[in-house]
Formats: sequence, structure tokens, C-alpha cells
Amino acid sequence: MASLETAAEHERILREIESTDTNCIGPTLRSVYDGQEHGLFMEKLDARIRNHDREIEKMCNHHFQGFVDSITELLKVRGEAQKLKSQVTETNRHLQENGKELTTSMEELRQCRVQQRNIATTIDKLTHCLPVLEMYSRLQEQMKAKRYYPALRTLEQLEQTCLPKAGQYRFCSIMAENIPKLRIQIRDTAMSQLRDFLESIRKHSDKIGETAMKQASIIWGMLFHGSAG
Repeated sequence: MASLETAAEHERILREIESTDTNCIGPTLRSVYDGQEHGLFMEKLDARIRNHDREIEKMCNHHFQGFVDSITELLKVRGEAQKLKSQVTETNRHLQENGKELTTSMEELRQCRVQQRNIATTIDKLTHCLPVLEMYSRLQEQMKAKRYYPALRTLEQLEQTCLPKAGQYRFCSIMAENIPKLRIQIRDTAMSQLRDFLESIRKHSDKIGETAMKQASIIWGMLFHGSAG
């Protein structure tokens, strides 16, 4: 009975030592040494210390294993991070290359659009210039064929309609400057040929010559009026 009480007392003292501040365990230890069973208490204390050592070791082993597992996971994460970094670097390289290709394509597209606008502008200008050239070619053919009255009409149309629509071009300016000269040339050539014709008629018939002179006066008036216009 006494040993059970002693064991219970020792257990109480051990719990008190475990749960009490070290500055306050003096009276507790004194009660142990005042008794007759302090040797038994020391055995219990050693057993309790060994038990706590095992608990501490177990706890350390548990946390150490967790630490090792964490390091292992960290190494795995590091490896994955390296792979991800390589993938990001490769993706960035592809983006840079594709970006350069896109920039080149956009520049080529811009140049194509500029060329397209230039072509459209050229076609528009040619649309206004071609009638001038066609009209001038017709004028030359009419003069070559000695069709002077149609030539005067063509010259008038060229001067008043075609050239103003064509715009400010060098060849248009030259044509405009030559129109008065061409008109005088047509008039003089027509009158010269008319005089030759009348002279030939006069040699054959005075009456025909008189009638022809009247017609010449009329034609002369028409030509002169056309040149003045």
C-alpha cells in the first residue's frame, strides 16, 4: 500500500516538474529528498527522461522526414521550373522570329498598297491623257489628208475640251502653245491650195472663175472666223 502511495506521489511530482516553471520546483524536489524513496524517484525520473527522449527523437524523425520530403518536392519544383523557363525562352524565341516575319509581311503589304495607289493614279491620269493623244493623232491624219475644215474642228475640240481635262503636263503645254501655229498653218495651206485651184479654173473659164472667187470669199470668211475663234 505504501509503495502504491509512493509511486503515485512520485508520478504527481514528475507531472508537477513537467508542468511547473523551473524557478518554482525547489520545494517539490526537497519533498523528494526528504523522503526515503529518492532512489526510486530517480529511476522513475530517468525512465521519464528516456521516454521524453524517445518522443523528441520520434518528433524529430517525423519532422526531418517532412523536411526531406519538402526538399525533394522543392528539387522537383526546381526541375519543373527549369523546364518551364526553357519552354518560355523557346516560346519567346519563336514569337520574336514570327514577329520579324510579320513585320516583314506588313512592310511588303504597305509597299504593295503604295504601288497599287500609284498604279490607280497612273491609270486615272492616262485616262485623261489618252484622249488628248488620240485627238492630236486624228488632227495630224486630217492635215495629212488635206481635210482642213475637219482639222479645224478637231483643233478646236482639242483646245477647249481635251487639254483642260488632261492637267498640267509638259506635252499638254507644248500642244497648247502650238495650237495657234497649227491653226495658221491650216489656214495658210488651205488658202494656198484654194488659190492654186482657182487659178487653174480661171484658165479654163472666166465665168467659172468668177463663181469660184465668190465661193472662195465665203470659204475664206469661214476659215478666218474659225481662226479668230
